[in-house]
Amino acid sequence: MSQTSRFTNLGDLVRRDLDLDRTALVDLGGETAPREFTHRDLDDAAKGVARALTKRGFSRGTRIAIVSANRFEYLAAYYGIMRAGLVAVPVNFKFPRSVIDFILKDSASRLVFCDAARKPDCPADLPVVDFSSTGADGFAAFLDNGPFETVVPAPDDPAMFLYTSGSSGTPKGVILSHHSHIWVAETRLGTQDISHHRYLIAAPLYHMNALALSKLAAVGHATIVMLPQFKARDYIAAIERYRCTMLTAVPPMIAMMLREDDLLERTDLSSVEIIRMGSAPVSQALMAAIKRTFPKAQVINAYGTTEAGPVVFGPHPKGLSQPEMSVGYPHSQVRLRLVDSDDRNADEGVLEMRCPGVMSGYHNRPDLKRPITEDGYYVTGDVFRRDENGFHYFVGRGDDMFVSGGENIYPADVERMLERHPDIAQAAVVPVEDDIKGTKPVAFVIPKPGQRPAEEAIKQFALANAPAYQHPRSVWLVDDLPLASTNKLDRAALRTEAAKRLATARD
Repeated sequence: MSQTSRFTNLGDLVRRDLDLDRTALVDLGGETAPREFTHRDLDDAAKGVARALTKRGFSRGTRIAIVSANRFEYLAAYYGIMRAGLVAVPVNFKFPRSVIDFILKDSASRLVFCDAARKPDCPADLPVVDFSSTGADGFAAFLDNGPFETVVPAPDDPAMFLYTSGSSGTPKGVILSHHSHIWVAETRLGTQDISHHRYLIAAPLYHMNALALSKLAAVGHATIVMLPQFKARDYIAAIERYRCTMLTAVPPMIAMMLREDDLLERTDLSSVEIIRMGSAPVSQALMAAIKRTFPKAQVINAYGTTEAGPVVFGPHPKGLSQPEMSVGYPHSQVRLRLVDSDDRNADEGVLEMRCPGVMSGYHNRPDLKRPITEDGYYVTGDVFRRDENGFHYFVGRGDDMFVSGGENIYPADVERMLERHPDIAQAAVVPVEDDIKGTKPVAFVIPKPGQRPAEEAIKQFALANAPAYQHPRSVWLVDDLPLASTNKLDRAALRTEAAKRLATARD
């Protein structure tokens, strides 16, 4: 956080020097959607939450959880928790109940804000404030309206814990400070005037993608149009009805939207100025499809992590055009390096980054090696390559990589190659066990409308366009691909499905 920052508490990102009666949020969730709230409404509700939590006697640093779909009350509670000097714990409500229970216990949360649908997932031994209820346990009854003097935290005081998806093990609580994410919000804004924007948010608020954009909108005095969750047809309808100017999503969400040809053809999408995608790799086929559907929109292929935030890449300092599949040039306030074995200046390797947005650590996990080097770089585990102009390209996640016959295979690499096939809309590649190779790649493919490419033709395309070891040994045409709770591809589910299909074929 720079010395010129106007903010000290992450929960108090309010521009009181601007018109507080402008619309801050169009809420398409809740029980009586749509509802519209001004910046003043959001500010007052956050004060009411902070006053009520303080009156209940929660001491500074106490964790307070939120288990809910997206809605106005979610943001009000999130901001209010932090204003009171407490720590917000947004919880992935798509986790099994046992995992939600683990997170609440691991974080030592003392109270849970929830909605009616998620209330049964909250432990009986924790007090609950129900966003949906109009009774004594409801949000309106909980609020203590009136003035509140926001707590000024120490620079490194934790503001929130964000728990990772846990796809490869027990979820980890990422500790993020007030300092780190005030820096993120202000750095993303820079000198831009974004007050005219209407951001469409359908990604869940327990995920960095949506949460960071909500804070950017607050700092920039913009308007959010918020869906309770992503449904492709609702998403498309909201663009037209509310004249949304910026879309932000993970690539599988956009891919699902683009398959709704009939609705897209009769929907006015002309308001869209920017489409920003992050949290998962973008294929060339998807990029081309976006540009056909939104020919006037700027398409941003972005990258970020829970542990270090979304400020990583940006425009080239010499004004060079960003190549279509690149995620950009290193941001001027971020230090990046690609590490391959002992080479800390490789052109391809694991991305390490240093910036004020890096986490303080993992909560309550002494069993984990701290992923921060002695000189302060966060080790992302993601593999990138760098071109001669310094532009970076995502190669694949280190933990998705598998070895086949001694060759390293990054699924995202193979998927991007397959999606260049004229009849393929989307591909997903996972490993299966092999007696000779150890593992080998197989692919699930969504064909383009009206197309039915043959398995052998897809294999031959792969052999002609990539090293032989990358070609999928089995190919299955499917209508949909499973998504995890963060709307990213659920590779674990696909590995299980692939093993079942191969076992059935052998029987």
